[in-house]
Amino acid sequence: MPGEDLVDTVLRGTRSFTKTEDLLLDAIQDLVKDEIKSYIRKKLDSNPKLKEEFRQAVEELMEAKLREGYALLKIGKASAKLGLDLVPPHLRGELAKEFAAIFEKELAGIIEKVG
Repeated sequence: MPGEDLVDTVLRGTRSFTKTEDLLLDAIQDLVKDEIKSYIRKKLDSNPKLKEEFRQAVEELMEAKLREGYALLKIGKASAKLGLDLVPPHLRGELAKEFAAIFEKELAGIIEKVG
């Protein structure tokens, strides 16, 4: 481009090269992960008892993560109540409305992503 600095041109070209390099590196990492997954699957498939034990352990982990998420929601709810109790009485109504509006917006966004 006329008037464009040579350094800017070189830097722009270098950035695009770096992006290509990152893409290649990511692809190689994915291939390595796929090979590791394949190796692990073969080991599990050759031992049905271990495969079932592993499946049950993963199921327990998922349940624990869901319980953790639920507990965090309960902590958030209790924290919100505590926060409202700390607010002077004459500001509680206004703050509660604002808080509810923010929560409603966030919840709608989560539901939209899930649904």
